[in-house]
Amino acid sequence: MTPLPPPLGTGELVFWRLDQARFAPAWDSGEGSYLAGGRWNGRGRRAVYAALDPATAILEVAVHKTFRALDTVAHVLSSARITEPARVHVVDRAQVPNPNWLRPGIVSAGQQAFGDALLKAHAFVLIPSVVSTHSWNVVFDPAHARGLYDSVTQERFALDPRLHPA
Repeated sequence: MTPLPPPLGTGELVFWRLDQARFAPAWDSGEGSYLAGGRWNGRGRRAVYAALDPATAILEVAVHKTFRALDTVAHVLSSARITEPARVHVVDRAQVPNPNWLRPGIVSAGQQAFGDALLKAHAFVLIPSVVSTHSWNVVFDPAHARGLYDSVTQERFALDPRLHPA
């Protein structure tokens, strides 16, 4: 369950990630982004992409893989707690050099270089989601963030079948 924000809850900073079940044991390796690059990292740099809420994590995968894939291929939803929130860098929209980087579209080399610099300088980077513009993504280099997150949970994911009707 997503932690309630203060004053209703503990205010813990938890992130969420959705992976195919076969990749779940290595959910925090950054292997996929290392091999292919991503929106905020170039090929050859490990980056783990997650979200501050499970719904955004699901949408981030669905936009690339489709709800059909989430309905027919086993997935695992992982979560973890950031133990040192002071090590989190929040990127405001105004700090992003090119506003088009926060819109759907082709990723540019400049965008990946910007992300690589952030990942080198900060343990965790919070950046606005492109697919859910009022939500936050969490991106981190697993080597840089090692030991700064705990309480890892993994559960079998089940898509609401209404999202992939007959």
